[in-house]
Amino acid sequence: MSRTALRICPLCEATCGLTLTIEGTRVTGARGDRDDVFSKGFICPKGASFGALDADPDRLRVPLVRKDGELREATWEEAFDAVAAGIRPVVERYGPHAVGVVLGNPNVHTMAGALYPPVLLAGLGTRSVFTASTLDQMPKHVSSGLLFGDANAIPVPDLDHTGHLLLIGANPLESNGSLCTAPDFPGRLKALKVRGGTLTVIDPRRTRTAKLADRHVAIRPGTDALLLAAMTHVLFEEGLVAPGELTPHLEGLDELCDAVRDFTPEAVAAACDVEAEVTRALARELAAAPTAAVYGRIGSCTVPYGTLGSWLVDILNILTGNLDRPGGALFPQAATDRTPRPAGPSHGFTLGRWHSRVSQHPEAKGELPLSALAEEIDTATERGEPIRALVAVAANPVLSAPDGDRLDKALGSLDFMVSVDPYLNETSRHADVVLPPPPPSQSPHHDFAFNTLAVRNQVRYNRPAVPLEPGRMAETEILARLTLAATGMHGADPSAVDDLVIGQTLGKAVKETWSPVHGRDPKELAAQLTGVSGPERRLDLMLRLGPYGDGFGVRPDGLTLEKLLAHPHGIDLGPLRPRLPQPLKTRSGKVELLPRPIADDLPRLREALDRLPDELVLVGRRHLRSNNSWMHNVPALTGGSNRCTLHIHPEDAERLGVRDGAAVRVKGAGGEVTAPAEVTDGVRPGVVSLPHGWGHDRPGTRMSHAATDPGVNVNQLLDGSLLDPLSGNAVLNGVPVEITARLPVCRARTGLRRSGDL
Repeated sequence: MSRTALRICPLCEATCGLTLTIEGTRVTGARGDRDDVFSKGFICPKGASFGALDADPDRLRVPLVRKDGELREATWEEAFDAVAAGIRPVVERYGPHAVGVVLGNPNVHTMAGALYPPVLLAGLGTRSVFTASTLDQMPKHVSSGLLFGDANAIPVPDLDHTGHLLLIGANPLESNGSLCTAPDFPGRLKALKVRGGTLTVIDPRRTRTAKLADRHVAIRPGTDALLLAAMTHVLFEEGLVAPGELTPHLEGLDELCDAVRDFTPEAVAAACDVEAEVTRALARELAAAPTAAVYGRIGSCTVPYGTLGSWLVDILNILTGNLDRPGGALFPQAATDRTPRPAGPSHGFTLGRWHSRVSQHPEAKGELPLSALAEEIDTATERGEPIRALVAVAANPVLSAPDGDRLDKALGSLDFMVSVDPYLNETSRHADVVLPPPPPSQSPHHDFAFNTLAVRNQVRYNRPAVPLEPGRMAETEILARLTLAATGMHGADPSAVDDLVIGQTLGKAVKETWSPVHGRDPKELAAQLTGVSGPERRLDLMLRLGPYGDGFGVRPDGLTLEKLLAHPHGIDLGPLRPRLPQPLKTRSGKVELLPRPIADDLPRLREALDRLPDELVLVGRRHLRSNNSWMHNVPALTGGSNRCTLHIHPEDAERLGVRDGAAVRVKGAGGEVTAPAEVTDGVRPGVVSLPHGWGHDRPGTRMSHAATDPGVNVNQLLDGSLLDPLSGNAVLNGVPVEITARLPVCRARTGLRRSGDL
């Protein structure tokens, strides 16, 4: 007999509510939850494929432990014994920094991934920390940290109320949004146009989002910061700077004016390939709009000037008075945020507190560039020990980071590696222990990270839709036991991790004068927490101490876990509201418009004004039915338009002798790949595009469907040497490549269509 259960989709940042159909213990269908307070029934192909992904036969079901050179099935006890025996000797002999930790993108899509890695890192005490953030969004964290004093204080566009939206390097009709959590992003953009608003898209590709725009500017890849600087120049030059109510909260306005003096629209025109009058029009339209928001994403982050571009996005919002006001860009307030502290000067944000061992890359937000992981393993220097053991949690950097071939070899040289992953993939195949989490239907879900980026304040929580399968272990318990094994507490009850965090959190809260529990007994407060597990008790704790919480009885109508469980479709907490100056944590207590690291990096941007453009550059591509490399193992999410092809403009194809459907060799600094060409005017001349996450052709993996159509690894074209210096983010877009025509590829096999059919 079938039943239904609610589940928030964990497959992208939109966090849509799903209604699952379940037969016994198997998910047989998924549709949008029409009563979800946030998504209101919206669903995309990924969410509709939830059941197929959940039941993927290639998902590992028991741990694997390497014995006599081969990974073999083992018990959970054997697996954690092996973890303790592999990591602790490395720490004791070489120190904590000889243990590296890599956290992949899926960590922010699970409760376990949000709650336990911080405890693991604190317990290990290692500085060798790498995450997917330095392949994607670190420039935004760094620019926010420098502007606002908090690397996680990221303003998001008020999509439902703005009258003018300028997107740069963003394609939310394919990505569903990023660093801007918004179910039904396409519908929200269409609603913007219906109410008479304007949509402007700046992108070298004519994406689905660009086709919806009132104005599409096909900028030359990698020059986003130049264009934004020129728009900032125009605002000052033409007297259009009007921060309004923001003015008392700003520091450095005059210095900012001087800093952008050289970036006139005429000066940047050749580099950006954008006419000066177009740049002036963009600035004037932004300033004239009653409400407006500028939003930049991965295309403007994964370039040589990613942090400067991210900084200028917020500068434009500030100078036009659109930061922290309805219809502009506002700071969300998540239900699990810490108790808001009084506004005022704070500790600020600091870069480069330590550096990587080999290339001396500065840390950012406690992380080192993932591009540097291989050299931190395989290169000896006098500045400390190389990484000898690695913990990888939901990470596949062999495909996601530059120069996977080098990293592939480096991983094989480690003394020990443990991977928490549902698949034996290109990275986890090197592990000595693989710990597989259960499928999503068997896990609870709350979006700790994405609610801090949501376009509307709300809170939702799901308990597991399906009971934990016999022989499985909850992901929360896996990460708790991993933490204990790696930090010298192997064998302790995993609940000790949750009890430790609860005790530390309450111990700190009762000492904070602004906390609702100031002066109270931590043990008495801990005894009031509800929930059927340690993770639920921690969620209850965060809700009670959060901005909407009951404060442990201080506000009787406030949030608790029990109240949230009584609202299975979620609780709406209202639209985004102005919050300044409370979110500011700078040393001045103000928005610091021209922080010293930014000012010091601007001369590098000025040099780009005179740099000759490369003949042909590469950009990435996102498909609606894809997000991470593991999604290519789900038949329902591959095929059709979601294929690994090289987009190339007809003019470039004719010049290079490339035919539609023919194989072409693409060569970059890190290597070369061969992919079928897809001739299309969807990219501007001088630009080619390959999607990410492909390259499933390495031996020793167990992803059977992905291997039938492996595609090529676009990141193998990169050697890892190109980084944004402030954030350490990899430069993945606008990199020079060479194209050579190869033998034809059968159209029937590639499934390609002519550009007119795209």
